[in-house]
Amino acid sequence: MKKQKIIVVEDEPDLVDVVTYNLKREGYLVLAAQRGDEGLNLIRSERPDLVLLDLMLPGMDGLSICRQMKSDSSLSEIPIIIASAKGEESDVVIGLEMGADDYLAKPFSPRELLARIKAVLRRGAPRDVIRERLVIRGLVIDSGKHEVRIEDEIISLTSTEFKLLHHLAASRGRAFSREQLLNKVVGMGVVVVDRNIDVHIRAVRKKLGNHSNMIQTIRGVGYRFVED
Repeated sequence: MKKQKIIVVEDEPDLVDVVTYNLKREGYLVLAAQRGDEGLNLIRSERPDLVLLDLMLPGMDGLSICRQMKSDSSLSEIPIIIASAKGEESDVVIGLEMGADDYLAKPFSPRELLARIKAVLRRGAPRDVIRERLVIRGLVIDSGKHEVRIEDEIISLTSTEFKLLHHLAASRGRAFSREQLLNKVVGMGVVVVDRNIDVHIRAVRKKLGNHSNMIQTIRGVGYRFVED
């Protein structure tokens, strides 16, 4: 079986060593660059299965790399996980808006890194493919019937709450900013205060009961749906 290739663009040598060691131990082929411009050249030449991208880099910053990848049709489908230091939440949101798949706040554990990478690679399919029926740990979301069940009990959701839950669950493991979620459930170009999404999230969590912890808050960024 061909090894999946991951490119790490990070300027902290010790972190590069730790990440490379753990990824190789899991069977991945790992390449690394410590400058942004070198990282982008490496991505273009190697076409990896995933990029782990730091934001603050010499030569070219992570957001510029993300922007160029997403504007290049030959690179735009390569998943990106952003690694960010504390205080860079606004840049993380911008990265997610550009199309990055997830983010990790530094410092992160090797276990968390591997879990996020596996989740992103497992999704694989194009992001906008809508699956009609999702079954996750006893939670059933059926877009055909516009129905949510938990252990055969129907959960009553508003149209907005259903769209929000289905969108998060269909892309489980992926982080979304509040603006991304609003654009998805309300519609592009509609002016709504982004914190309104928090009200909908609270309502959905309350109705999910013991399954409420599936919707995870990402401080300063937004939300993601997790299975565990």
